[in-house]
Amino acid sequence: MTRSLLGILAAAAVLFAGGAAFAEPQDWQWGFQPAASPIAEDIHSFYDYVLLPMMVIISAFVAALMGWIMFRFAKRRNPNPARTTHNTLLEVVWTGLPILILIGIAVPSLRLLYYEATIPEAALTLKATGQQWYWSYEYPDQGGISFDAIMVDEADLQEGQPRLLTTDNEIVLPVGQIVRVQVTSQDVIHSWAMPVAGIKTDAVPGRLNELWLELDEPGMYYGQCSELCGVLHGFMPITIRAVTAEEFDTWVGQQQAAMGITSTVDVAAAAQN
Repeated sequence: MTRSLLGILAAAAVLFAGGAAFAEPQDWQWGFQPAASPIAEDIHSFYDYVLLPMMVIISAFVAALMGWIMFRFAKRRNPNPARTTHNTLLEVVWTGLPILILIGIAVPSLRLLYYEATIPEAALTLKATGQQWYWSYEYPDQGGISFDAIMVDEADLQEGQPRLLTTDNEIVLPVGQIVRVQVTSQDVIHSWAMPVAGIKTDAVPGRLNELWLELDEPGMYYGQCSELCGVLHGFMPITIRAVTAEEFDTWVGQQQAAMGITSTVDVAAAAQN
C-alpha cells in the first residue's frame, strides 16, 4: 500500500510539473507551459508564491474548521446548543483577516499589472490585425514587411508541426529584444494570446491596443485567438519563430528583397506609406 501511495504521489508530481518539463504544449498537460519571457516568469512566481499558498492555506483551514464543527457540535455530542448569537472578537477577526489577505494579494498583483502595462523602449514593432478567421502581420520598422498567417490543414502538416497551432507564415522575432506588439481587428473582436510569453490582449475594431514581449530562447512558440470571434474561432493560431539577432536581420533582408526594397531610403519610404 505504501508503494502504491508513493506511486500515486510521484505521478501527481510529474503531472503537476508538466508545465515545466516540456517546451511545447503536451497532451494531458497539467500546469503552466514553461515561461519564455520575463512577464511569464513574473506571472508564474506570483501564482507559485502568492496565490497557490494562500489558496492551499485557506482551503485547508476551512476544511479543518468545518470538520471540527461537524464533529464537536454534532447533535449527539451537543444535545443542548448554546444560544449565543454575537461575538465581537470573532466578527472583527473574520472581517479583518480577509481584508489583510486581499491586501497581501493586491500589492504584488498591482505591481505585476504595472509591469505588464508599462511598455519599455522597444527594438522593433509588430502589428497584428485580426481577420475572419486568420491573422495579418506587419513590421512597420522593417519597411512595412507584411503577410497573412493562416492555419495549416491537418493533412498538410509536416513532422513536428502541432495540429491547430501551425500557420503557413510564421512571425519571426529576435530573442533578447523587446518587441512592441500593436493589436487591432478588421472586423469583430479577436484576442491575441501567447501563453508562454504571459501575454493576451483583445483585438478591437477601430482601436489599437499595445503590449510588449521579450522572448528568452530561440525556438517555436504557439498561441491562439482567445476570444469567441465566430464559427472558425478555434482555427486562428499564432506561430512565432524566435531566432538570434543575426538570423532576424537575415530574414528581414530576404523579405525586403522579395518586396523590392533595396535601400535605406526605400525602407523609410515604405514605412511612411
